[in-house]
Amino acid sequence: MLTSELRGKIDAVWNAFWSGGVSNPLEVIEQITNLLFIRGLDDIEIREENKANMLGRPQARRIFPEGRDGIERTGGIGEGEGGIDYQRLRWSRFRNEGSPAAMYEIVGEHVFPFIRRMAGADTAVGAHMKDARFTIPTPALLAKVVDLIADIPMEDRDTKGDLYEYMLAKIATSGQNGQFRTPRHIIAMMVEMMAPTPKDTICDPAAGTCGFLVAAGEYLRDNHPGLFRDDALREHFHRRMFHGFDFDGTMLRIGSMNMILHGVEEPDIRYKDTLAEEHAGDAEAYSLVLANPPFAGSLDYDTTAKDLQRIVKTKKTELLFLALFLRLLKPGGRAAVIVPDGVLFGSSKAHKGLRRMLVEDHKLDGIVKLPSGVFRPYAGVSTAILLFTKTNSGGTDHVWFYDVTADGFSLDDKRTPLLPAEKLGPVPGRRERGHFVAETLSDDEAAKNSLPDVVTRWAERTGTERDRARTEASFCVPREEIAAADYDLSINRYKEMVHEAAEHRPPKEIIAELKALEREITEGLDELEGML
Repeated sequence: MLTSELRGKIDAVWNAFWSGGVSNPLEVIEQITNLLFIRGLDDIEIREENKANMLGRPQARRIFPEGRDGIERTGGIGEGEGGIDYQRLRWSRFRNEGSPAAMYEIVGEHVFPFIRRMAGADTAVGAHMKDARFTIPTPALLAKVVDLIADIPMEDRDTKGDLYEYMLAKIATSGQNGQFRTPRHIIAMMVEMMAPTPKDTICDPAAGTCGFLVAAGEYLRDNHPGLFRDDALREHFHRRMFHGFDFDGTMLRIGSMNMILHGVEEPDIRYKDTLAEEHAGDAEAYSLVLANPPFAGSLDYDTTAKDLQRIVKTKKTELLFLALFLRLLKPGGRAAVIVPDGVLFGSSKAHKGLRRMLVEDHKLDGIVKLPSGVFRPYAGVSTAILLFTKTNSGGTDHVWFYDVTADGFSLDDKRTPLLPAEKLGPVPGRRERGHFVAETLSDDEAAKNSLPDVVTRWAERTGTERDRARTEASFCVPREEIAAADYDLSINRYKEMVHEAAEHRPPKEIIAELKALEREITEGLDELEGML
């Protein structure tokens, strides 16, 4: 949990960009990410220097070579006989240059070309720095931002991860580029329901800022801390567990940095146009898919991957992504993915065929209907979470439904929290001295935050939930009934409304009341006539 002091420091960085003329929130995040990467390179170099000095050995790993680049130039900051002094490209050196103008020239003309040349050499995010752009407009703004970032503590994994998440949240609250960020509490609920294990291989084919992958990593740290004492599991966690695809270079840099700051050393975050490219290398490679893909779009048949068209013949992106998830999952793999409501009841051949496939050829586990305001202010579309297991042999017995009416926030454009922070999300609680202290919601509080109940009832979907009435928030529907309804998966198709019992009174009693009322009216009219 961030202190108000740390939030204030991030706000100061953000405000500095805005007052300096950089108003696009995505550009702000991109420039902060670049500077964090540059600072991180210097931190690695300092650790290597300290290790070499302590052991009395030569430095085993160098990021910034000693000496110069050997390219003769006509002069300028950081240049001299033999070219640029690489040591002057380090964060700890250039931030102490004598003037903002000197720092600006070093960063813009030398540091960024250097990191573009060495892209991919040391970290996962480095692989995406080859296209990094330096767009801070003035020396004064660069000097101010560098000083502010230098004052932010980045040693503790929890702190730096939370700091970056806080910055990413500003994308959504700014009202721009919010499509890149699924609400964190919805992600957390989906991860809790899927309960990742230390042996899972997790993929988000529309990764964006990697929110799902980060949440899965944090779940494993909280629920399986022992994995880091096992060499094989620890290696799997850092290098083979997490996979994210995107076709936007900025998102790749931001997502990679998000993963690294949350303590994943080498996540597989890479460029891939997932609906257009074939998936031979990734087919049946993953045991868990978590995603909120872009939808409500349409592609031409000739630009869509042929292996997806073999699963479902359609141009609609929301259906193509479902076909993609089935393609990526290994048998026995499971998925929790957000889809627009139209997927659940669309009447086209492709819609019905894909729903029939999920129910009959695989195992459709559940559907969670989300309130329509969850993605406000940037989208008001109604959505649901599909939860299924790839089996290639059927297995659907009952499908579990939950109708979420409240997620802890107002469902208008402001999305105001309705409860204190420790009572929001799918697992209410707070951290005290490194330990998690759970919070229990009262009935009134539970009416404002349904997410803990979703997680609890999901765990009982094959047990007590089978006996729930269809007037309740959650209930189960047999496969046969869904097939008879032409595989309609909209919750309203099966939900029953609560009807208040009508009061039936004897006719004589009603007639007597009407006659009494008639007498009162007559007497009132007679009294009024007498007064006139």
